[in-house]
Parts: sequence; C-alpha cells; structure tokens
Amino acid sequence: MSAPTADRPVTDRTPAPTGVVAVVAHRKKTLGGGLDELRSELVAAGVGRLLWYEVPKSRKAPKKVRKAVEKGAELVLVWGGDGMVQRCADTLAGSDLPMGILPAGTANLFATNLGIPADLPQAVRIALHGRRRRLDLGRINGEHFAVMAGAGFDGDLIREADRKLKGRLGRVAYVWTGLRHVRGECVRTRIRVDGADWFDGEASCVLFGNVGTITGGIPAFDDARPDDGALEIGVSTASGAIDWARTLGRMAAGRSEDSPFVRITRGRKVRVRFAAPKTYELDGGARTTAKRLKVRIVPGALTVCCPD
Repeated sequence: MSAPTADRPVTDRTPAPTGVVAVVAHRKKTLGGGLDELRSELVAAGVGRLLWYEVPKSRKAPKKVRKAVEKGAELVLVWGGDGMVQRCADTLAGSDLPMGILPAGTANLFATNLGIPADLPQAVRIALHGRRRRLDLGRINGEHFAVMAGAGFDGDLIREADRKLKGRLGRVAYVWTGLRHVRGECVRTRIRVDGADWFDGEASCVLFGNVGTITGGIPAFDDARPDDGALEIGVSTASGAIDWARTLGRMAAGRSEDSPFVRITRGRKVRVRFAAPKTYELDGGARTTAKRLKVRIVPGALTVCCPD
C-alpha cells in the first residue's frame, strides 16, 4: 500500500492492505467488542503484518507512532478519542503515512466531522478501504490540532469539565459546566490575522476551528472545512454567566454569528497577545497558560482514511 502522490488522486479507493498495519490504542477506551474484536477484524481482512501498541494515556502515543514508522508501518490505526487522535496526528503531520481513526471513547469530534461512525466494523472498513484524503491541521505554539484550539474561558472549561457529565450529556454538559465555572475574567486581548489588526479589546475566549463542530458537539463554525487551507477564528467578549448563557445557547443552536458577544473571521496566520496569562487547549486537552499564541493553518498536513 502506498501513500497518495501527485500522480494519484487522494480520492482513490484503496484496497485492503496486505503489508504492515500499526494499531496505536488507548487501552482504557472502548468501542464495539473492544480491542479483541479489532484484532479479529484486521486478521480477517487479510492484514499481512500487524504492529500492536497500547498506551494508558494519550501523551504516550507519539513514542509508539514513531516506533511504528521505524518498523515500516504503511498505515496507522488510532484507537481513542480526540486527544489520542491529536497526539498521533501531531506526530504524523507532514508525512505521507495515512492514519485511520477508530473512534473509541466519549469525544470523537474529528471522526464525527469526517463521517466516521462509532461502529467498529464500519470504522475498520473505512480505515482499510476508504478514500485517502489530504486534510489540513492547525498549529498552535508548535503543536498540531485537528478539530480546534482555544484560550481563555474555553481552556478553563476543558480543564474543569466533569468527564462523566460530558459522556452523558454532550454539548449540554459543556454549557452547564461552563456556567458553573465562569468567572467573567475578560482580559485585554490583541489579535492580528494574516498580518493585519483584527481585534483589540477585552475578551474572555479565543477559538480557532479547523472543522465546524467543536467542543461539546457545538456547531460553532458553519463554513469550516478541514481541506480549505484556512482556519476559522472566533473571539468572545462575554463576561458573566448571563452573557455566557446567551452565547453558549446560540452556539448550541448553531447560530454563533448571531451573538452580540461573538466575532468570527477566517485566516491563515494568527497572532494573539493577552495582557495576562490564559489557559489554552487543543482538541479537548488542556495545556498550560500563555500570554502569546502563534496559530497557523498547515494545508494538507495529514492523510486520513475517510468514508467514500
């Protein structure tokens, strides 16, 4: 099996691999009959050589991906949620090695946006036989993301959200958790988009979207596509529980642009400067605090197995 080239359309249907396939799995995540069923599906599909790696935490996945590459993997299958996918995508970015997503876990926004179902046999079929698409990735402070990144209120929300509540209630959980933890902490924020000043004022949250549906399943960016060479950029000036109730309510209803506390634009390179450090996150994983963010789109950075 070979990766797409300039002479081979990325929309080609790819035959079932008979070469080296690597599985990089978060062992605590579940889908269908679990990892035993996954192994059976791959053997039945005629995979010639199977490399198998399990990790207890997503941050340990990059080392296994690199090992799979060293051992000649021709396809990497990622078992886990958005955090696991992000870690593996960051490692594979810029290579021609295709990645298949097996959406185990509670948060699978990238898979959902691409039409990959939370059904193990179907997800395996897509990984082995589906189209190979070159998709964009975002990059924030040196790390790639597939779905979204954010700073400020959104980062605090991710860090403090109750995982069990998120699993049960989806987007409603984020609205509820957000209202519980909102502190109205707006800070002076300056944003430059593609070299021009775009925003200068008090803001509580900045978001960068590579796809339309983001944190908590909220459809925040209607026009976002993961292959258009641009990022959606949003800034919120909501400062208290009432403002955020209105903002999150409109976001959950798919009307982000109607909120008086939200501005949205598109761009390729973004520079953000905060007057005080803000927590930032990417693809559902909180990182640290920062006063400056360097964000850009990386066109065609990752080859992903997608539905026909």
